[in-house]
Amino acid sequence: MRKPLPVSLSGIDLINSPRLNKGTAFDERERDAFDLHGLVPPHVGSLELQTQRRVHALNTQESAFNKYSFLRDLQDTNETLFYALLVQNVEGLLPLVYTPTVGEGCQRFSEIWRKPRGLFLSYPNKARITQILSHPRYDLVRCIVVSDGERILGLGDQGAGGMGIPIGKLALYTALGGIHPEHCLPILLDVGTDNPTLLTHPLYIGWRHARVRGPEYDAFVDAFVSAVKERWPHVLLHWEDFAGANASRLLQRYRDELCTFNDDIQGTAAVAVATLVSAMNVTGIPLDQQRIAVVGFGSAGLGITNLMVQFMRDQGVADPASRFYAIDRHGLITEGQRDMRPEQLAYARTHAEVQGWGTGDLSLLDVVKHAKPTVLIGVSGQAGAFGEAAVREMAKHTAQPVIFPLSNPTSRSEATAQDLMDWTDGRALISSGSPFEPVTVGTKQVAITQTNNSYIFPGLALGIIATRARRVTDTMIMAAAKELTLHVPTRTDRTASLLPPIAAARPLSRAIALAVGRQAIADGQSEITLAELEHAIDRNIWEPVYVPYERVR
Repeated sequence: MRKPLPVSLSGIDLINSPRLNKGTAFDERERDAFDLHGLVPPHVGSLELQTQRRVHALNTQESAFNKYSFLRDLQDTNETLFYALLVQNVEGLLPLVYTPTVGEGCQRFSEIWRKPRGLFLSYPNKARITQILSHPRYDLVRCIVVSDGERILGLGDQGAGGMGIPIGKLALYTALGGIHPEHCLPILLDVGTDNPTLLTHPLYIGWRHARVRGPEYDAFVDAFVSAVKERWPHVLLHWEDFAGANASRLLQRYRDELCTFNDDIQGTAAVAVATLVSAMNVTGIPLDQQRIAVVGFGSAGLGITNLMVQFMRDQGVADPASRFYAIDRHGLITEGQRDMRPEQLAYARTHAEVQGWGTGDLSLLDVVKHAKPTVLIGVSGQAGAFGEAAVREMAKHTAQPVIFPLSNPTSRSEATAQDLMDWTDGRALISSGSPFEPVTVGTKQVAITQTNNSYIFPGLALGIIATRARRVTDTMIMAAAKELTLHVPTRTDRTASLLPPIAAARPLSRAIALAVGRQAIADGQSEITLAELEHAIDRNIWEPVYVPYERVR
C-alpha cells in the first residue's frame, strides 16, 4: 500500500486539477473524504479500464490533428491517465503527441487552446516576469523548455502557437524519462510574430505585433534568464525552436551562466552521431574513410558536424573536419563565400580543393560527383533538397548509401523514404527526422528508422536533474551519444533497425541518465557523488499510477 498523498483540494476543485484528478478511479473512501459523491459516476473504475476507454475514444477520431487535440484535452484533464496511456502505447502515440502532428498543432494552437498550461511571457509584460514566476504553484519546477516560436520545426514563425513545442517536449520528458510532471514548466516567450496570417487571424491568441528584434529582443531574453536564475538556481533550461542565428547565439551567451542546452543543436547532434555509428556497423566502412555531406549548415547542421568531428577525434581519426562537405543556401561552403557565418569557417573548402567542380555556387550534385560522399545528412527544412540526380549519382559510388533526411515535419523532409529506396535500387540505409511508413523494396516491406531526439533528451535531462548539475558540458552531450551507440541493434545484427524500438525509451533513458550523471560528476558539475548516482536517478523517476489521497484542511 502506497503512502497516502496529503491533498487540500476537494469537490469540483479536486476534479478540475489535472495533476490530482482520478475521474472514476476515486474510491469510496476518497469520495467520502473529498465530497465527490454526485460529481463522478457511481462506478468505481481503475486506471487500466480508463486507459482502455481512452484508447477506444482516441481511435474514433478521424484525423491525426483531432487525435492530437484529444490527447491535449486529456493531459489538461487527468495527467496520470494521459501519461499511463502514453507510456503503454508510446510507439503509436509519439507521432501524435510530438512530430509530425505537433506541427499542425502549433499552426492551429489558437483554435484548440482551452486551459492554461505553462506560461506565456509576452513582451508587454517584461517588467512582470519576476512577479509571474514567483507564484508558489511553480515552487517545484526543476526543468523548463522555452521557445519563442520563430522557427517551429520546418514551418517557420508560429508566434504564440509555438507553445505546442515546449508542451510536447515536456510530455516526453515525463513519458520517456520519468520526470515528474510537477517538475516541468513549458514557457513561450511571446515577442510578437512576423507571420501575416497570424497577425490578421481573428482567433490568434498571441501578442499582435511585429516580432521584436535586436537589442530589445536581447534585453527581454536577458530579463527572462535573470529571473529564472533567481527563482530556480538549479533549474535545467532547455531552448527549443529558436531561429538559427538566435539558437546558437543564445546558447553560447548563457551556457556558462546556468544549466542549459539547446536540443535542436545538441540533442539532434547526439542522436545523429549514434545513428551514423549504427549505420557504419552495417556498411563496415570505418570512420577514417567516411565522406559526409551535410545539407543545411545552420545551427543543427553545425551541431551534428561539430559533435561528429569530436567523436572521430576521440576515436583517433586524423583531421576529421576534412571528412565533411558543408552545403548551405549558397551551395558548398567555400572560402570567401557571401553570408558565411564565422562558426562555418572551419568547414569552408578552399578554391584549390574544388577547382574544376563547377562554376558559381556548387550544388549537392556537384559535391556528390566529385567528393563521392558515403553519407548524406539533411537538416535544411527544404522538401526535395535531395534531388533524384544527386542520390542516383551517390549510389553509383557507394554500395550502401547512408542517407538521413532529418528535417521535420514530414512535409519538409529532404526526400521521401520511398524515393530514396527507388533511386538507390533498395540499397540505401535511411533514417529520417519524421516518421515514414514502411517502404516497398521488391516484394518486401522495409521499416524506416526515425532519428528522433526523444532517444536523447529525456535521459539527458534525467541525468542532469538527478545530479543537480550546475552546467551542461559538451562531454555530457557526448556521453549521451556514446551511451546510445551501445544500445543500437546493429551491434549484434547488421540486418536490424539502426536504432532501438522507441518502446524501450524508458530503460534507455535511465542508461543515458547514468552515463550523463557519471560525466557530470567527472566534470565537477554534480552536487552528488558516484556512489549516490543510481539512487538519485531512481528517486527522480515517476510512474503514472494512482496513489491514495488523504485529506488535509
